Amino acid sequence: MQRVEKEIARLIQEIDYDEVTELFGSLSGGKRLRAKLILKIAPEHKDAPLLAAIVELIHGASLLHDDVIDDAMTRRGVTSVNASSGSKTAVMLGDILYSKAFTELVAFDKDVAQTIAASVTALSKGEMMDVKMAEKFNSDESLYLDMLYLKTATLIEAAAKASALLVGKDAEKHALYGRNLGLSFQIIDDILDITATEEALGKPAMNDFVEGKCTLPYIYLYEELNVDDKNHLVSLHTKETSKEETLWIQENMQEHKTIEKSFKLAQKLSNEAQTAMSEDSELVAILETMIKRTF
Repeated sequence: MQRVEKEIARLIQEIDYDEVTELFGSLSGGKRLRAKLILKIAPEHKDAPLLAAIVELIHGASLLHDDVIDDAMTRRGVTSVNASSGSKTAVMLGDILYSKAFTELVAFDKDVAQTIAASVTALSKGEMMDVKMAEKFNSDESLYLDMLYLKTATLIEAAAKASALLVGKDAEKHALYGRNLGLSFQIIDDILDITATEEALGKPAMNDFVEGKCTLPYIYLYEELNVDDKNHLVSLHTKETSKEETLWIQENMQEHKTIEKSFKLAQKLSNEAQTAMSEDSELVAILETMIKRTF
């Protein structure tokens, strides 16, 4: 990962603008899941660290725009750029990161470049779907999973597929692995938003529902409730809930085992990915670590 961090630092330095360097330095690097995936799949390829750096810039840009859309004040426990420097600056920084990533991406083989580029279109579409879906309570599981695939899983899928293309491995198997890893990773995130503490999350617990996101535990809960309780759950959507209302949601989720049902889907997706990559113990280990994480 040191090679990737050096490439990221070089790309930011080449932008040649102190404001960008300072703002980028304030961002939390996160887990670097996509970069680690690329290095696991193509560890010996000379261009793998650069591809990983490009994907991380794209991911960083998408998060900057996401924070503006959500009016998020923090990101991974750190003050967001839109909170510290304004939404205009955050959007422009995101645009710069996207542009620099694509400037570097065009030097790669056409299939590799197209794989990454297409995923950026998909994740932007997914972000727009997410915003639209937040306008009202969504109880459609398939619609939610479609949005989740576009917004979150496509870039992970593309990172796995593109790195496989770099070294002549089975691109479609690696794409399936990346897609399922991305979906299950986000489903675990959805669960942790409900079950983890504010300190661990770096944001208020159960914040997704307040922001308008109807994640799987809420969708599964809606399916189980009677008509009056369904209406009550919908009435709480996008609102700051009281302690009593929060407890009502939690108790009903516990009664109807909606967290367990959500986890079961994440486990199923993870198992499918493990089957696809059964001969690669390191990629299987990533899945096992992801599915067991508590933050």
